[in-house]
Amino acid sequence: MSTSAVLTLDQGTTGSRAIVVARDGRVLGASSSEFTQYFPKPGWVEHDAAEIREVTLRVAREAIAASRDREPVAIEGIGITNQRETLVVWDRETGEPVHRAIVWQDRRTAPLCRRLKEEGREEEIRRRTGLVLDPYFSGTKLTWLLSEVPGLRKRAEAGELACGTIDSWLIYILTAGRTHATDPTNASRTLLYGLESGTWEDGLLEVFGVPRSMLPEVRPSSGYFGNASGEVLGIEPPIAGVAGDQQAALFGQGCWAAGMAKNTYGTGAFLLLNTGDEAVLSRHGLLTTVACGPRGERAFALEGSVFIAGAAIQWLRDGLGLLKSAAESEAMAASLSGNDGVYFVPAFVGLGAPYWDPEARGAILGLTRGTTKAHMVRAALEAMAFSTAEVLHAMEADSGIPITQLRVDGGVSGNDWLMSFQAGILDVSVRRPANVETTAFGAAGLAGLHVGLWKSGEEFLAAQGEARIFSPEMGKKEREALRGDWGRAVRATRNFV
Repeated sequence: MSTSAVLTLDQGTTGSRAIVVARDGRVLGASSSEFTQYFPKPGWVEHDAAEIREVTLRVAREAIAASRDREPVAIEGIGITNQRETLVVWDRETGEPVHRAIVWQDRRTAPLCRRLKEEGREEEIRRRTGLVLDPYFSGTKLTWLLSEVPGLRKRAEAGELACGTIDSWLIYILTAGRTHATDPTNASRTLLYGLESGTWEDGLLEVFGVPRSMLPEVRPSSGYFGNASGEVLGIEPPIAGVAGDQQAALFGQGCWAAGMAKNTYGTGAFLLLNTGDEAVLSRHGLLTTVACGPRGERAFALEGSVFIAGAAIQWLRDGLGLLKSAAESEAMAASLSGNDGVYFVPAFVGLGAPYWDPEARGAILGLTRGTTKAHMVRAALEAMAFSTAEVLHAMEADSGIPITQLRVDGGVSGNDWLMSFQAGILDVSVRRPANVETTAFGAAGLAGLHVGLWKSGEEFLAAQGEARIFSPEMGKKEREALRGDWGRAVRATRNFV
């Protein structure tokens, strides 16, 4: 008999990964590959959407082949998770991109954001979308393309062009152009989707000058998005689960009820708090976004982004040569009994939530002749925990929901010393799953629930294995002193600029 499984496509900012996940949670096959990053001007970041297509299809075929080399496998469904705000525009007839994809990191639309703020649009947009007016999101990218690329607006208004975030692009490719769709989690990152209405809103489309005909249909995150084409992929299972990367990780962690929170520690850190049926508008510098309930139904979350997390350790390794590998950071931090007053505010690209200070720059404070490279490394790890605590407490203030546990994932969460310190600084337990790559597992869960691979979210979560719990062991006096000193370090960093 064949083993029932789902194929997950995890399309990220620097590469694409595919995994085949069995009903019992085993990864039967996997493949990944990087693709080209383009920086045509300072602050501009682009991807070749055609290259993303080829790379993603290749790793998908390789993962399927690897799983079938291991044992007979029946792919029952496909899940997709993706870098969220990156935008693709393509020709409906040929299916080819008409311009490079504009990546979520791209800052070219900052002047447009400033103009809309000056026109007094920000408060209305924030109320309707839950987002701030920032180049981060897809809507201003689409406005720029339609305004700056000759002939695109005319073609768009004639119905010749389609657009979407990367999930829409992959769905279109996999179904050989039969389906042009997205899910609510990705739609909620565009500045064009109303949180209350749950659809594209005419008023928002008018603000950004976007023809409705370009936009994909919004379908449930765990639902039917069409069958894959055998000519494209070699198999024809339904695409049955779609979610943006951070919402997929939230689902993969089992954070389905109000008050459950997760943090993904990667290059940056992304925290999401499920607020259930209520779209909570933040008063403390957070975003309101769409998440998934236990069956993939639409729910809401507060989100806070820490721009630099693991990237600080990478800088200490590659920029300063203070350690040979990121894995060394755990032992170096643990070798000290305390931080000896050394604090590192890694604001290399400004500060994200809850400050949203783009002018801030990094600083290391409290240095003495006794400071060693171990102090620098420990300060970088502590900064991740302090930043996470600031965002989590902002979430509690906005939602009125006390957070009793933080679920964690991402590569840096494998650092036991950091997870213990994080629990102490928060004074709540930290739960790390057996497999910290929960983004891909979240998309697998959404697809698997729809096709019946798992009967419930609880059955899906149980298939991932036992989690490890880190309990808080830090005293109140020490915790308050450390957080107070961190606050002073942040203020000093911002005041310097």
